[in-house]
Amino acid sequence: MSLFWSLWVTVLTIACWLWILYWLVGTLGYRPKMEDDGTTGHEYDGIQEYDKPLPKWWLIVFFGTMAWSVLYFLLYPSLLPHAWKGITTVEINGRQEPWTSENELLSDLEKNNKTFIGTFDKIVQDPAVTAKLANLDKLQAEQRKNAEPNADLKAQIDKELVALAPTVEKLSKDPQAVKIGQRLFLQNCALCHGSQARGAVGYPNLTDNDWLHGGTPERILQTIEHGRVGAMASWKNQIGEDGVRAAAEYVLSLSPEHGSKANGELDNTLVTQGKAIFDANCTVCHGKKGKGNPDLGAPNLTDNTWLFGGDRETVRTTIRDGRAGVMPHWDNKLGNQRIMLLASYVYSLGGGQPVAAK
Repeated sequence: MSLFWSLWVTVLTIACWLWILYWLVGTLGYRPKMEDDGTTGHEYDGIQEYDKPLPKWWLIVFFGTMAWSVLYFLLYPSLLPHAWKGITTVEINGRQEPWTSENELLSDLEKNNKTFIGTFDKIVQDPAVTAKLANLDKLQAEQRKNAEPNADLKAQIDKELVALAPTVEKLSKDPQAVKIGQRLFLQNCALCHGSQARGAVGYPNLTDNDWLHGGTPERILQTIEHGRVGAMASWKNQIGEDGVRAAAEYVLSLSPEHGSKANGELDNTLVTQGKAIFDANCTVCHGKKGKGNPDLGAPNLTDNTWLFGGDRETVRTTIRDGRAGVMPHWDNKLGNQRIMLLASYVYSLGGGQPVAAK
């Protein structure tokens, strides 16, 4: 709030307060001229006016609110917030800070986070894991100071995530950990992946065995921590519309069900033409046999799982116009303890792959 509006609100508040107090005190001392019958002589539609005192309970409540307003002025930065911060403070990072709505939120989040971490430590009961998480926190804090991500720091962070993978697999078998992870999923991930984690068009199903970036605990941790950016290039300018149709027909031929029963019989001539186009342009990402590449997030084209749909026109659209998808990073939004529990829940859904052999 600017200084002008701060002064405006302050002056208006005090003026209204004094104006009400003036009239209230003034009326308490006012005594009208009374008639012999005990009325003031005023009559409205046959109703005569008496001069009776206000109920004491009403006066107590009213003056109490006036007193509370004065106390409020002292406790909080309600008068000239630029100069007066109030005497109320909240604790943030071990320091007492003046009260503001933002500081109160930060303080509550800090308290809740301490409680959550305490619960996490009780579930894990492993000092080595606590030490790894502390080191991971330091590395991530250092990374956030850089305008651009540091490759060496990212490699160290990924190394720590790999070291935490066995703990994720262990937590996936703990009912309490999975329950907390499910709550975290519903609060943060269900909007895209659905409340049952079965995904939607353009959003991966997390309950099957098809993983764009791999389904081992370390891969799941890395996906949640760093996020993912997927991009399928547009090929309409390079191969033309005839090339798009041929490539789509070949891609459908790789699938056991040819993408969808609605596609009917495939055009073998287009399949042959499409194979040549695929070999020349698509193998760098999807591999010579079309089985994909988890390091790039390129999908396996030889199964029956289709992120955007397996009907002929949808596959053509994908090749013609390309696709783009973004999985946001959650490292600075949730914290590592929550991410581990979230990863354990995702891993427990049935599609997770075992920890990679050392």
